Amino acid sequence: MKVGFIGLGTMGGSMAYNCLQGGNELIVHDLRRESATPHLEAGAVWADTPREVAQAAEVVFTSLPGPVEVEAVALGEEGMLEGLSAGKVYFDLSTNSPTVIRRIHQLYAEQGVNMLDAPVSGGPSGARTGNLAIWVGGDRELFDRYKPVLDSIGDKAYYVGPIGCGAVAKLVHNCSGYIIQCALAETFTMGVKAGVEPLALWQAVRRGAQGRRGTFEGLAEHLLPGNFDPPDFALQLARKDVDLAVGVGREFNVPMRLANMALAELTEAINRGWGQRDSRVAMLLQEERAGVEVRVAEETLRQALEEERG
Repeated sequence: MKVGFIGLGTMGGSMAYNCLQGGNELIVHDLRRESATPHLEAGAVWADTPREVAQAAEVVFTSLPGPVEVEAVALGEEGMLEGLSAGKVYFDLSTNSPTVIRRIHQLYAEQGVNMLDAPVSGGPSGARTGNLAIWVGGDRELFDRYKPVLDSIGDKAYYVGPIGCGAVAKLVHNCSGYIIQCALAETFTMGVKAGVEPLALWQAVRRGAQGRRGTFEGLAEHLLPGNFDPPDFALQLARKDVDLAVGVGREFNVPMRLANMALAELTEAINRGWGQRDSRVAMLLQEERAGVEVRVAEETLRQALEEERG
């Protein structure tokens, strides 16, 4: 398949190379031509502009820093829209704004061109090895048709839903990770300042309930099915634990901003009369504020988990 690839940076360079190694013909473009050296040496063809890439390829991928760069390449002068003809397909691998993606998708659709959002996760090492998640939003039939190309880039291409859904999934994933990162910095500084050696602390918590499972596993046990009774661990006990941790931070003059926010959340849930319910019941407060329920039928959830486990 003739594949165009625009953006040969830390992630894009490796993804494009793997695409070429997967048996596809590759046309490449980047602001820095030297970034394309390994691709050209391996048989790729250079194009001077995004428009030329779009003219030459059947399907085009972009891997760019963000919305501004994607808009410039997708819609700007000498951009892809000037070169893409009806029926061609464009995948944006960048971490992008869902609103920007949907606007570009609409403009492309008016020209008969198909767009899908397909942000990736796995970091530079994943891009090199192909151990990469690709979250795709857009037309399901097109996802299925071009999955062999996606599979040459990453080993976990997954269809999320309509246009923009891939970008939303990526932002949920990344934002969750950075919030957790900030929380860990807070609690570990408290633990070390309270007298625990850092390596011993790290090794200890990895053996606990949270350390032994993935970040999102607990969602399948409580929030997604809406199952908070009987409790695995009661809310009133969870509040007591967070209160104790905040107290240690106060004793050792460690700022505990996120812990205090969590304490306030758990306290509000206690005041709703939920103290004997599972501690995750406090998540219902955010559902109320957001005006949305995050629910999956237990049977559907069970089937999804069984499919993932093979």
